[in-house]
Amino acid sequence: MQTEKVRQPPVNQARSSGFTLIELMITVAIVAILAAVAYPSYRDYILRGQIVDATTALSAMRADMERYFQDNRTYAAIGSTLKPPCSAGTDASRKVGTFNISCDGTPTSTAYTIQAVGSGTTSSFTYKVDQANTRSTTQVPTGSGWSTCTSAWVLRKGQAC
Repeated sequence: MQTEKVRQPPVNQARSSGFTLIELMITVAIVAILAAVAYPSYRDYILRGQIVDATTALSAMRADMERYFQDNRTYAAIGSTLKPPCSAGTDASRKVGTFNISCDGTPTSTAYTIQAVGSGTTSSFTYKVDQANTRSTTQVPTGSGWSTCTSAWVLRKGQAC
């Protein structure tokens, strides 16, 4: 009599492929933690880049005002046709990034103040510079970790005056 051999599965048989629910949940939790840490840092990085637009535009406008003074020996308007650069019209070149660049008040024969007022994502920021190159940060978002300063431009969150 011949006996039949019963076929046994191999000892190293592979399990079905795919992820278990716990593996998927761990992956989702890790991604969520990374996003919670990375997004605020990314937001601050983008905001600092937008603020550089304001400070660069203020420096350029200050240089224009000094050239105007060298040509006319005054920062004020001369008659109705010759106006200082910071108050000459409302052309699009005075909007830099998310900031509007303009005179803060009317320039006198010996003094002026130029301001950069934010809009959109930078709407709570205002930076200023005057004829003596005194830089100031006069407005920042309340409770955001940014600070105002009367003697410098605050360029990043947590920067001291």
